[in-house]
Amino acid sequence: MGSPRKRRWTGPGFETFGSIFGFVYTFLAGNVLLAVANAPLVLCLALVADPAAGWSFFLALSVTIAPSLAGVFAAFRSLNDDGGAVTPFAAFLSGYKRSFTKVAPLGLGAVALLLFLGVDLVIIQSLPGAALLVPLIVVVAAVTVSLTVTAIAGVVLLPEARLKSVLKAALFLVVQRWYLSLAMLVLLGIIVSAAVLQPVLGIALAPAPLLFVIWSNASYAFHSVLRTPLAS
Repeated sequence: MGSPRKRRWTGPGFETFGSIFGFVYTFLAGNVLLAVANAPLVLCLALVADPAAGWSFFLALSVTIAPSLAGVFAAFRSLNDDGGAVTPFAAFLSGYKRSFTKVAPLGLGAVALLLFLGVDLVIIQSLPGAALLVPLIVVVAAVTVSLTVTAIAGVVLLPEARLKSVLKAALFLVVQRWYLSLAMLVLLGIIVSAAVLQPVLGIALAPAPLLFVIWSNASYAFHSVLRTPLAS
């Protein structure tokens, strides 16, 4: 009986390297496109020494983030659909333009609500016994951010769906899969911290890989909900 033939390790194939290159290229391009799409916010973060002191100003500037998120989510979707043949710049621009009319008002509403909550938080700090309202304000702000980002992902995933339907589905997912919402807030917190502490380096390196995790979780959540009626 002959000795068993040893398997030869041929190393990673061309498709593996193409997939890795696609991810790296999409992440680098995504960071550049996010910086360009939010240029006023990035520029002011780089010039102002203490952004926390002017939080309301920077929050108002963040109104440009929602359409850019739709663009980068579209690039991630293209990465999943096209594999190694990625075109992140074209996918970003296409997603940005296609989703703008839906996500821009959504982002504007979220920023307005967060500004309102932030002002309330500042005011109640000087009122006796108002500290009990702080947790409520924080929870509403967290839900607002989670709902907005999840809804933007839903608009990209379901471009033909009405915004009202996407918002209902997003609210359901934010509540039902609260652990994914919590993970999203942690990742967004890391991105914001990196952008505030090191605007140039933080924006050049941090956003796209972390946003890809957020996109993957949101995509999984939406697809799981879409499959539920079929399984029942």
